[in-house]
Amino acid sequence: MPKYVIERELPGAGKLSAPELKAISQKSCGVLSKMGPQIQ
Repeated sequence: MPKYVIERELPGAGKLSAPELKAISQKSCGVLSKMGPQIQ
């Protein structure tokens, strides 16, 4: 199975709190799960 890395710009990421980073990560995972169940 092919593997890919998705990168995106997130200005100010170093200043975000752990809960803010977690929320951003969860949003990204939600988008990927909608694209297909095989995507992790």
